[in-house]
Amino acid sequence: MSKSESLEWIKAIAVALLLAVVIRMFFFAPIVVDGQSMMPTLDHNDRMVVNKIGYSLSEPDRFDIVVFHAPSDKDYIKRVIGLPGDTVAYEGDVLYVNDEAQDEPYLEEYKQQASKRPFTGDFHLEDVTGETEVPEGHVFVLGDNRQHSKDSRHIGTIPYDEVVGKANFVFWPFSDIRNVE
Repeated sequence: MSKSESLEWIKAIAVALLLAVVIRMFFFAPIVVDGQSMMPTLDHNDRMVVNKIGYSLSEPDRFDIVVFHAPSDKDYIKRVIGLPGDTVAYEGDVLYVNDEAQDEPYLEEYKQQASKRPFTGDFHLEDVTGETEVPEGHVFVLGDNRQHSKDSRHIGTIPYDEVVGKANFVFWPFSDIRNVE
């Protein structure tokens, strides 16, 4: 291999590494689900792709699965339940947003399997956050495994600037590749 050919290879590898770093920092990143707080939607050790650019163009929607920087210097993955200005409550195992009952089809399987009732304990937003409404620029999040999730009931609402992105594609294990909603 000649010196100029070696130099071309080094340039190509450098460009590829730079592109990989830029894509990971600004567009997409892998995340590993750590724990059981999002079961049955996501399993421990599922590997997902986080879309980092979507929320720079828009804001999270209700029921999006998001990754955010948690107060414990760790990234959490949870489901958006409340948006700015929303009131949120759980009564009799039913989610109420702005006093309207919400369907949560992603919980049906787990509710049937759960031995402890209610699956989600009763609460009002004000009881767990001190706020009557989700503050402007924040979201209220819950894990799908409500009995085993550290979420907004414990850590408060999440500021938009702490949200890393939306996670909706599992790429590992290969046998379980899927979009999640």
